[in-house]
Amino acid sequence: MNALFVNAQFKNRFAKQALSFATRLLSCVTVAASLGTCALAQTNWPDRPIKLIVGYPPGGPVDVTGRTFSRFLSEQLKQSVIVENRAGASGMLGADATAKATPDGFTLNFIASPTMTISPIVQRTKLFDPRQDFTMLGSVVNFTNVLLIGPQIPAKTVAELVLFAKSNPDKVSFGSAGFGGSNHLSAELLVQSTQAPMLHVPYKGNSPAMMDVISGKITFMFDVTSTGKVFVENGQARALAVTSKERNASLPNVPTMIEAGIADYEVVGWLAVAGPKKLPAEIVAKLSAAIEAVKRDAGFRKAVEDGGYTIDKASPKELSERVVLEYMKWENVIITGKLQQD
Repeated sequence: MNALFVNAQFKNRFAKQALSFATRLLSCVTVAASLGTCALAQTNWPDRPIKLIVGYPPGGPVDVTGRTFSRFLSEQLKQSVIVENRAGASGMLGADATAKATPDGFTLNFIASPTMTISPIVQRTKLFDPRQDFTMLGSVVNFTNVLLIGPQIPAKTVAELVLFAKSNPDKVSFGSAGFGGSNHLSAELLVQSTQAPMLHVPYKGNSPAMMDVISGKITFMFDVTSTGKVFVENGQARALAVTSKERNASLPNVPTMIEAGIADYEVVGWLAVAGPKKLPAEIVAKLSAAIEAVKRDAGFRKAVEDGGYTIDKASPKELSERVVLEYMKWENVIITGKLQQD
């Protein structure tokens, strides 16, 4: 009896151990299969269409450039890239949707520099942190502004404009496409750099502001070089300086702000591709390589250069560093100028 009891007890213990081992084995197989599926998904990426969010309305310059880029990126990845407009809050609604998306490489953002380095500070947003909540996948193009002054204003240089402002307080004004935009802050940086008294007059868009520069209702404004040069060529305005460190090829005789005597002055806008943080390294590598290939494509280069843009050569690492540095720069300008909105 005792022998039978011991034998039965041994069999029962063995059965439990065997069941436990089988359970552990099944668990390991399941995990391995799961990991294998993830690895396979990353290897096969992209196996379905990619969404490219544009945080601005259809038909605008960012949207048009983003759609051009999406076609060339689609060719590189052999997969559809579908543009989705999520306009609002100076691009921040679209950026927020990207930051909160699943990091699988199927939701990207064709993002403009003000959305990352200006608007979050001006609007005191807590939607996202542009320095931490994104994977910067690649720069695409950049663009500069040009300081345009009406033909009736006596100043012929930036130095003369500054002197005129200091000699005639409350008589010099500048326009912008709206509060907190790139051309507003380009002028604010000039004000803070020179301590010259200049009044900001915000408009609803560039066109009405430019018309008032031409008519003499306001003194000057900064405009994107590609559109501003038209008014210069037509004799409706004079270009005093461009905001990049190097002269612009479309206005080769116009000095830079640094050449004009404003030390360390540089304002360059850019468009880039970003995804949510924690994107798998393999997907990041594929996307970054595809973006670089698009930038080398002669057809894409011609399309963006015809639109007044310059191919941006920054690497993803340099782009990430640029976001941090420009955020710090504009945060200082915005806080110093008391430009934050409640």
